[in-house]
Amino acid sequence: MADNKTVPTAASPQDFIDSVPHERRRQDAQTLLALMSRITGLEAVMWGPSMVGFGSYHYKYASGREGDALAVGFSPRSANLALYGLTYAPQAAELLPELGKHRTGAGCLYINKLHDVDQDVLAQLIALGHEFMVSENFTSS
Repeated sequence: MADNKTVPTAASPQDFIDSVPHERRRQDAQTLLALMSRITGLEAVMWGPSMVGFGSYHYKYASGREGDALAVGFSPRSANLALYGLTYAPQAAELLPELGKHRTGAGCLYINKLHDVDQDVLAQLIALGHEFMVSENFTSS
């Protein structure tokens, strides 16, 4: 069975964010770094070369494949900001319509820029997502 390629690294999240070429995306990433750190109470950890994560959870599929993944986090991609772990909590479905301009897919929340979304709703999604992902209530399949 193949090893998970997205694992925690010793790379600096701040150095990664500082290297983001697009200024607006870099500023938004800096804001997300501070926001997620404050809400989760955790230090950021790089997962793979481009994902900034806060906390982790263990998953095990029926196939026997298992591993660890970041609980919540983000990646400042060239096309958008990808946010991870924010859509799984049951309450997320109620909050997403209030968030503002976004799209979802493959377990991710995508936004073009932080200015497009309600920061208070985003903060609630981060808190709920983190709590849910690290709780015993979450099971992956």
